[in-house]
Amino acid sequence: MDTNQARFNMIEQQLRPAGVLAADVLNTLARVQREKFVPDAYRHLAFAETSIPLGHGARMFAPELEALALQALAVQADETVLEIGTGSGYMAALLAQQARHVCTYEIEPALAAGARAALDRAGIRNVQAITGDGLAARAPQAPFDVIMVSGAVTAVPQSLLEQLKPGGRLFAVTGTRPAMHATLIERVGEDFHHKALFETDVAYLQGAAPAAQFSF
Repeated sequence: MDTNQARFNMIEQQLRPAGVLAADVLNTLARVQREKFVPDAYRHLAFAETSIPLGHGARMFAPELEALALQALAVQADETVLEIGTGSGYMAALLAQQARHVCTYEIEPALAAGARAALDRAGIRNVQAITGDGLAARAPQAPFDVIMVSGAVTAVPQSLLEQLKPGGRLFAVTGTRPAMHATLIERVGEDFHHKALFETDVAYLQGAAPAAQFSF
């Protein structure tokens, strides 16, 4: 597979038609080598419009969702970012291209170790990948300008919202399957403004699924 051509095709044939038009986002997607964050068994699907299994019940977001999330968050070069759900490390790598520093939490130790290795191989030095449950406790580095929730939750915990700085933005997929929405939350003073962006359907973060449902 010609990875450079496949990456170009992903951007031009999938992402631009989906409304991803921000130049900084497209440049980031062109620079970061997605195929190096995909499990070997699925390397041939690195640029396909599909969610890729990572093991341990986790999945990579499809490229369109990753790109739309990055565009909605509009990360600036002087900002700090919290990610919940490191997975393969790819979303952290994208965020790191635009932010000053990224702190990312992964509850599954094997995934956290794999993500750290992938980020190191990619030469990305402004990401701190932590093994732990990012939904359960306040990150010591809080508050953050941006929070990216890389997996579905039924609702965003108030404890996570409180880690946003005034003017900060949070992206999450919320709801119960199959009626999920990608949501952007902006903090204005002590208020939180919710904006539903589009419908989608993704796997829940570990421990975040409703009692009657299971992540897969």
